[in-house]
Amino acid sequence: MTLADIPALNGTLNTLVTILLVAGWRFIKRGQKEAHRNCMVAALVLSAIFLGCYLYYHFQMERLYGRGHTSFQDPAWFRPIYLVILGTHLVGAIVNLPMVIATVTFAAKGQFERHKVWARRTWPLWLYVSTTGVLIYLLLYQIFPQTAGK
Repeated sequence: MTLADIPALNGTLNTLVTILLVAGWRFIKRGQKEAHRNCMVAALVLSAIFLGCYLYYHFQMERLYGRGHTSFQDPAWFRPIYLVILGTHLVGAIVNLPMVIATVTFAAKGQFERHKVWARRTWPLWLYVSTTGVLIYLLLYQIFPQTAGK
């Protein structure tokens, strides 16, 4: 695997997290607690792997190109739309991380009422972050391919 492969890996991880989050939600709505737990633990593990890959990629980009990201430039008319998506994704990810930790901690401690209260806020934001993560990958590398390091 090369550095150039990591964005596709991250897009795949985000896609799987999105699927697991939706499946986990459906399972809990049906009262299937064990299946819900399994989906959510898998989503958490894949999200942690994503975060490690994401940080590695951006540190390596900084080391190789002097900037830690690929800049969206073309087409210029779409750049403001892309930046809004990226901005809300990044803010959501930063806000969501401690929310996910708290929500999972409540479940692990058997504090299911507190878990449920937190999950009602955490899950939609986590789903938004994972879904926009897929969208950002598609926009930056598939729909409007940008040059790495620029």
